[in-house]
Amino acid sequence: MIDVHKDGDLWYVTLNRPEKANSLTPNMLATLIEVVGDAHGVAKCLILSGVGNVFSAGADLDAAKAGLATSPLWEELSTSMAALPCLTIAALNGTLAGGAFGMALACDLRIAVPEAKFFYPVMTLGYLPQPSDPKRLVALIGPARAKMILMAGQKIGADEAVSWGLIDRVVARDDLMSAALDLGRTVLAAPVSHVAGIKGLVRCE
Repeated sequence: MIDVHKDGDLWYVTLNRPEKANSLTPNMLATLIEVVGDAHGVAKCLILSGVGNVFSAGADLDAAKAGLATSPLWEELSTSMAALPCLTIAALNGTLAGGAFGMALACDLRIAVPEAKFFYPVMTLGYLPQPSDPKRLVALIGPARAKMILMAGQKIGADEAVSWGLIDRVVARDDLMSAALDLGRTVLAAPVSHVAGIKGLVRCE
């Protein structure tokens, strides 16, 4: 359910559970953590995307009821993603919801298709977001807009998301992966150490 394709220094990591809106199970989260760990110091660019029309609906419903909603795996994944010294790009093929926010917020860049929606329904579901998610959200869009999503439960469209700074670019579905690759071309031509050095200078955490 997690596909990994390595093209030299370029890694594609894809959520592949479209029949369940790419909702995440404990095994999927554990696999993602392992893949991100393997990419550390090896990949120059990692592109994270999904199969189908939804990037991820967040936690698998049955798994969430069994405790996944409050699992430390979410925070472990986003922390590992943020710590990668390469360029990380979330190529959001559709809606981003719930706990899946963490891995996307931890990426360096986020691009999305026009149909994408963004919502994090922790207020209605009765869960707290993972600790790093509100901090990264505030860093991108400010405290008031973070409260719009986390407290007021607003579902944000792609055009509003890009105007807020939640995503960096809206891209036609057919162009999504080529646009992500285009963003990574410069780092792919540079030494790993140089990529890590520049990312370290602009790290905001």
